Amino acid sequence: MSLGQAPKGQDPRLACAASGLKNSRVLYSEPMSEHTSFKIGGPCDLLIMPGSAEDAVQAWVSCRESALPCHVIGNGTNLLVRDGGIRGCLIKMAPGSNGLTRNGDTTLQVRAGTLLPRLVQAALHENLSGLEWAIGIPGSVGGAVTMNAGAYGGDFGSLVTRVQVATVDGGVQWMDSNEVGFGYRHSLFTERDDLMILTVDLRLSPGDRNIIYDVMLKRAREREEKQPLDMPSAGSAFRRPPGHYVGAMIDSLGLKGAQVGGAQVSTKHAGFIVNTGNATARDVEGLISLIQAKVKEGFGVDLQPEIVIVGEDSPPQQS
Repeated sequence: MSLGQAPKGQDPRLACAASGLKNSRVLYSEPMSEHTSFKIGGPCDLLIMPGSAEDAVQAWVSCRESALPCHVIGNGTNLLVRDGGIRGCLIKMAPGSNGLTRNGDTTLQVRAGTLLPRLVQAALHENLSGLEWAIGIPGSVGGAVTMNAGAYGGDFGSLVTRVQVATVDGGVQWMDSNEVGFGYRHSLFTERDDLMILTVDLRLSPGDRNIIYDVMLKRAREREEKQPLDMPSAGSAFRRPPGHYVGAMIDSLGLKGAQVGGAQVSTKHAGFIVNTGNATARDVEGLISLIQAKVKEGFGVDLQPEIVIVGEDSPPQQS
């Protein structure tokens, strides 16, 4: 365990939330630019990266009991943290709380902190089909459940049979998939913050390893050809509205390559916003607003961000 010292003058509840953890990294005033795929974000008062489900639940319940603001994230791959950072505690589940086992012929039981690339490779190794679409997605299992991640006609919710969660009193229970309310980039967990995902059961299908590998290879090549994987981003910037393709709309409006500060509409795929190297969260939100206004004007469509935005704004710089 790596336990930093709480800075003098900090809220004493921070140290209480971190106390007694046996298998976690604990960091104070940690820049979130180091923990998100966007490489953007101000300091988090207390960042806990639990190495076990027990530590995760203990820290989460401690925050609740002391009324310390607390957020739970996966691997930070669809997250924009504002420049003022995050007050209170952030529990980052991935990749510390991870692991998976095969139960029966087609079920994989997976901990929330397991990274999707590891899960996809495990499915291939076990000759199990159903996750080919997820190749190249860098998030965590817990995040994939929360947002019902999907691509190429597949989605995570269709594979989930049950989810193990912790409750605010520290109890643990299983929820059937029909209780989770999966929808397009949506689940019960996008609405409620009183449940923490710990473990997920996935039902896959028996398959031929060579065929599974070939499909994965095809999807990986498609991602590499079409998406700006070489630049920091948080994946698709907007949810897909019915009857429209976001990238095509933005491109048709001449916005490909448009910039606000260091944030840019990708020149490779207009559905992505990338960090050209020095972007702030304020830049990204400014570009999101610009795109929304132009698409509303041009198509009458209200774009909704797929990126999750958290934290506080920093004070405007004085000129």
